[in-house]
Amino acid sequence: MSKKYDLLVVGGGSGGLAHAQRAAEYGVSVAVVEHGPLGGTCVNVGCVPKKVMWYAAHYAQELKHAADYGYDVSVKGHDWAALKSRRDAYIVRLNNIYETNLDKRGVAYIAGDAKFIDANTIAVGDERYQAERVVVATGGQPIVPSIPGAELGITSDGFFALEQQPRRVLIAGSGYVAVELASVFNGLGSETKVIVRKDGVLRGFDKMLSSELIDAMRKSGIALETGVVPASVRSTDDGLVLTAEDGREFGPVDVLLWAVGRSPNTATLDLDKAGVDMDERGFVPTDEMQSTNVEHIHALGDVTGRAALTPVAIAAGRRLADRLYGGMAGRHLDYNLIPTVIFSHPTIGTVGMTEDEAGAEYGDDIKVYTTGFTPMFYALGEDRQRSAMKLITVGEDERVVGVHIFGDGADEMLQGFAVAMRMGATKKDLDDTVAIHPTNAEEIVTMR
Repeated sequence: MSKKYDLLVVGGGSGGLAHAQRAAEYGVSVAVVEHGPLGGTCVNVGCVPKKVMWYAAHYAQELKHAADYGYDVSVKGHDWAALKSRRDAYIVRLNNIYETNLDKRGVAYIAGDAKFIDANTIAVGDERYQAERVVVATGGQPIVPSIPGAELGITSDGFFALEQQPRRVLIAGSGYVAVELASVFNGLGSETKVIVRKDGVLRGFDKMLSSELIDAMRKSGIALETGVVPASVRSTDDGLVLTAEDGREFGPVDVLLWAVGRSPNTATLDLDKAGVDMDERGFVPTDEMQSTNVEHIHALGDVTGRAALTPVAIAAGRRLADRLYGGMAGRHLDYNLIPTVIFSHPTIGTVGMTEDEAGAEYGDDIKVYTTGFTPMFYALGEDRQRSAMKLITVGEDERVVGVHIFGDGADEMLQGFAVAMRMGATKKDLDDTVAIHPTNAEEIVTMR
C-alpha cells in the first residue's frame, strides 16, 4: 500500500525545503525525501560553514591591522580543531531547526534514498509514496577528475571534514570554490597554491574582477600557476605530488583539493522510469516555470544546471509553490539580474552584464565607468588593499546593466544596488543620490 500526498519533494536542501514549506502553508499535504542531513549542500558543506571559515580568515587579516589603530596585539596561533568543533555544532543546530520547522508546518520528513517507480510513485527503501505532483531538488556534488590518483585528493566536502589545518595546500580550479577556499587556507596560515587550466580565475565574470583578484591573491601570498592540465597524482613520503600534462610537477603538499565543478545528483533517481529527460551531463532541463518535460514533475536548484546559488533555489521553490498552490498565475523566477558574491579576500559582488556581454549585445550604446581606490581603513598603515568598481550603462538614459565591486564590503553593499537595477536605475539616479561619507559604497554614486 502506497502512502499518498499532494506533493512529494525529492531533496531536502534549500530549494526543496523552501518549496515544501511554502506549499504546506497553502494547505497542501507534503512529504520531503532526503538521504542526508537536512539543509543540503549550503547548510552542511557549502555556504554556511564556508562563511564561518571566511570569518575566521577575515579576522586573522583584521588582526594584522590592529597596530595601525594603536593596539598591541599578540596572536599566539589559531586552533583549527576548536573552530571546526564550534562550526559543526552550529550546523547540527541548523539541521534540527530545519526538522522542527517541517514538523511545525505538517510536512512529513522521509529519510532515505528516493527512486522513481513511475511518474507518480517513489520508493524509499521498502516503502512506496505517491503524489499528484513531484519536485526534484536533489542538488549536486563536487566532481573528481578521471585521472590516475585523483582519489588521493579531497573536494569541498572533504575540506569541511579536515580535523587539522594542513601546512601545504594545492587547489585545482578557478571558480567560486577554488578562490574562496584558497583565501581561507591562506588567511589562516597554510602555504597555498592554486592551479588553473586557462589564464586566470573567475573567467566567467567581468575581467576587472578577475584581474583585481589575481593581483590580491598574489599579494597575499597565494601562488597561482596557469595553463595547468592535471594528468596524475601520486603519494610520496613527503606528501602528494600532482603532475601536469606538460610535465610540470606541483607538490609535495599535505592536501590536494579538487574544485573543478559540480555534477547533478540524478544518477540513482531512476528518472527514466518517470519519463523525465536529462541532458548529457545528467542535469534536468526545465522551462521558465521550473517544469520538466513531464507535466506534473518539476525541478529546481542546482540539479537543473542553472544559476547554482542557494538564494536562486529558494526563490524558485517559493515562486513555484505560489503559482501551483497560491493562485498566483504566471509566478516564476526571473533568472536575469541575479546578484552574487564571491567570499574571497577581499570580497567580490557582481550583478548584471559583464563589459564583454554588454558590448556583444549593445555595441557602441554602452558606456563604462570605473574607479579604483584605497579604502580609508588602510590609511594609517603600510599594508594596503585596493578596491575597484565598475558600472556598465546602456543607451542615452544610461540605464545601469552591470555593477561589479571588488573590495572590502562588496558582499554587503551589493544587495541595494541589485534592487535599484531591477527597478531600472540609470546613471543619473545614482548621480542624484547623496553619498554616505566616508564609505566604500559612496564610490558607486560618485563615479564620473
